Amino acid sequence: MDWLLTPGPVRLHPKALEALARPQLHHRTEPARALFLKARHLLKEAFRTEGEVLILTGSGTLAMEALVQNLFAPEDRVLVPVYGKFSERFAEIAESAGLKVERLPYPYGAVPRPEDVARKGYRGLLLVHSETSTGALVDLPALARAFKEENPEGLVGADMVTSLLLKEVALEAFGVDAAASGSQKGLMCPPGLGFVALSPRALAALRPRGYYLDLSRELRAQREGESAWTPAINLVGAVAAVLEEVLPHLKAHLELKAWQNELLYGVGEALGLRPVPEVRSPAVAAFYLPEGVAYKAVKEAFARRGAVIAGGQGPLKGRIFRLSLMGHYDRYEAHGVAALFQEAFSDILPAS
Repeated sequence: MDWLLTPGPVRLHPKALEALARPQLHHRTEPARALFLKARHLLKEAFRTEGEVLILTGSGTLAMEALVQNLFAPEDRVLVPVYGKFSERFAEIAESAGLKVERLPYPYGAVPRPEDVARKGYRGLLLVHSETSTGALVDLPALARAFKEENPEGLVGADMVTSLLLKEVALEAFGVDAAASGSQKGLMCPPGLGFVALSPRALAALRPRGYYLDLSRELRAQREGESAWTPAINLVGAVAAVLEEVLPHLKAHLELKAWQNELLYGVGEALGLRPVPEVRSPAVAAFYLPEGVAYKAVKEAFARRGAVIAGGQGPLKGRIFRLSLMGHYDRYEAHGVAALFQEAFSDILPAS
């Protein structure tokens, strides 16, 4: 058994595999247009927005950059809490776009509080919903509400790369104006697609810049079932197939993913491992390495059992390891992964 336990890419959904086995579809044909429109409709349902969701050929980082480039102008002041590798990336993207970025730094694993972002004088707040580098989850509605009380005209952008289809999301209900995600996480498809969800408020505030990343150009094309540039159309088909399968049972799916992740934390705590996040995301379980144990030893213990895991990033590199069941795993397979986790550590920790 090949156990892909990394927080992206993940084990693919059978419906994605089935869709990807179909012959290459030409993107400027009626079947492709129908498929594109179907995928966009289902993504709107997944993000729970009355606005638009644009499909971009690229990664989640491309979607994050498109969000920043099209909603903000150079010299706009934005507030960016930094509590992990990907919130740091959001700050770097904003800086590269010429924005005036104020970072709010936190220890990796901690989460920002609403009172921390209740500051006046900002055009935007950029947040990572599920910080994959630490396994932490932030309270998006509370943070968005606190920010907008002080900045009524401000825009809230969110990285939902590892919360879409893993935790409840609802754009307008959460007070989020725009969100970015990707195909290779909770959607259980291969890497290659980024998504930008735009609320009606964000659509009215678009300030398109650039060429490939011009979302106003994309919006015109995608409303007709096409994209401005050559899309990864077979991946679009895979996304549509997975969403068609999962969305009718989304509540049960989210409950399963939460239970699976807590199962991993239960094993880790039984082994005496210290969790990294202050508030746990259902996307990934992150643990500090035991005293005197190198990440290489943990990685190799899992690899001997056919499993691939992930290490730490940024200041947590060499200090933690991460496991994820956000890919296609059922309840019974999760128990198998839990047993594998325990067995791998029997190679590492001395018997008591």
